[in-house]
Amino acid sequence: MSSADAYFATATQLLARAREVNAPTLRRCGALIGANVAEGGVLHTFGSGHSEIIGREIIGRAGGLMCVSGLFDPGAGFSENVVGYGSRLAEKHDKIYGLHAGETIVVISNSGKNSSPIEVALYAKQKGLHVIALTALSMSTTAKTVHPGGKNLHAIADHVLDNLGVVGDAIVKIAPPDHGEIPMSGSRLPAAEAGPTSTVIGAMLLNLLSLEIMDWLNRNGHPLPILRSQNVPGGMESNIELAQRYRTRLSRPIG
Repeated sequence: MSSADAYFATATQLLARAREVNAPTLRRCGALIGANVAEGGVLHTFGSGHSEIIGREIIGRAGGLMCVSGLFDPGAGFSENVVGYGSRLAEKHDKIYGLHAGETIVVISNSGKNSSPIEVALYAKQKGLHVIALTALSMSTTAKTVHPGGKNLHAIADHVLDNLGVVGDAIVKIAPPDHGEIPMSGSRLPAAEAGPTSTVIGAMLLNLLSLEIMDWLNRNGHPLPILRSQNVPGGMESNIELAQRYRTRLSRPIG
């Protein structure tokens, strides 16, 4: 089996398992966020470094919720372990777009140990927001936090979504071919680990969360603030009209 085949097979199994494991939390959080969205609230996301990609998946997304605002790190994660940096990012987002009590923020950190995500979560909790951690519990429960508060992200959050990732976020081992000969160096190259899963599973979990929110709104008779593709007739016009509900609140304004 090739490395690509091994990755696809294992990642597909993890996707199904992640949905099953997280289903109760997704339903609870979908109802929690749905009730707030019905009152005009906004869902926020934050991910430092590569985790920001996961948060961006549901921001300004055709077929997704309009009312999602991202807290972005202009440093691309390079300062994520500078104590105080995450707090400043949260303060800036709060000042510009608002972090309102009763709203929810999804904080994404695969390791759950870095300072910026933890500080964003703590700031949000102080403001009265609900915090959902999207993390790999295999790492967050074992890796020592670098934050002086001493707690990892999952221990701070109100709700936890587990991406079921392995330590190191790589599920495929690629071993050098064995031709039966000892290299001139006298030792063979070690096997490499590749094939990360945090992005593909994290994006799926956030889309499932969005759909749970939509289902709650629909069941309870509330309008669905869903973005349409601007590439279909009337899509952009519909989005511009919908965006008026969230003026000043969205990090990616529409129209």
